[in-house]
Amino acid sequence: MLWTDGWPLTACFGERLHPILFTVGSLRFPTYGALMVLGVSAAICVILRLGRREGLDSGQLLDFSTWLLLVALLGAKVLMVLSDWHYYRQYPGEIFSRSTFLAGGVFYGGFIAALLFAVWYIRLHHLPFWKVVDVYAPAISLGLGVGRIGCFAAGCDYGKPTTSAWSVVFRDPFSHEVAGVPLGIPLYPTQLYLSLASLSIFAFLWWRYSRKSRDGEIFVLYLALYAVARFFLEFLRGDEDRGFVFHHLLSTSQFIAILALATAVWMALILRRKPARQQAWGVETTEGVARGNARDKKVCEDVAPSARVKVATMPHAPKRARD
Repeated sequence: MLWTDGWPLTACFGERLHPILFTVGSLRFPTYGALMVLGVSAAICVILRLGRREGLDSGQLLDFSTWLLLVALLGAKVLMVLSDWHYYRQYPGEIFSRSTFLAGGVFYGGFIAALLFAVWYIRLHHLPFWKVVDVYAPAISLGLGVGRIGCFAAGCDYGKPTTSAWSVVFRDPFSHEVAGVPLGIPLYPTQLYLSLASLSIFAFLWWRYSRKSRDGEIFVLYLALYAVARFFLEFLRGDEDRGFVFHHLLSTSQFIAILALATAVWMALILRRKPARQQAWGVETTEGVARGNARDKKVCEDVAPSARVKVATMPHAPKRARD
């Protein structure tokens, strides 16, 4: 069982959380898995809702989401293994072990794999890239926010030891077996910090969506905001097996977060060259109307004189003489 020793956590979650939601015979159903399913379901609802507003086909979005989920899970596992390669190189059998299967993996591994797959899929099916990634950005943030609560219940992605009142103590041997979390020691609840950050980003992106000036703006905002949040929260993480670079100076996720932030800045500069969004939620902007009128006028002026339709003046019928 997991004990929330700090009073704020006790007020929110009670004194105990269970990594196993329920058991049926010898089968155990983890809380982490249930919350992951809940997070994915919530994300798909957001995707379908925003997709309809953007004029995207719901059936195609469902198919795309299914492939994205599978690719993301695979990418998260791959980066998890690569981040701790010195261990898996000595014990290659652990790559396909039960603990590796139950582990969620590294988020950025899944994100990068899903993004590369998305670029290929969108080009293959001739979908509007920036509209699609805008639809998925808030959904990813919501799903991750819910899923991190599952991490909290399981004990994975745990924090460093702390004497703060805002702390958590894990006591269930299952959590130690699966996630390696130390038992009986007050730790920072980094899973909840990451969850709160993701849910806050989702709320902001949801508010901003109807006010965006260009397609792609929501995705760029997500990329930047999550990178900043992840970079600083990584300093509170205590799981040393998550991988480090530059002689333990930065974690793997911190290094990727820096690259993600730089990519977001680069994308923002590209988007600034694009014309402002002409239509938002079915209401055409004044700028869009003016641009459309100017374009129509130019088309009319460019039409070759020989292609213009001449309207001949019809001769008036002679007046019939009155009897």
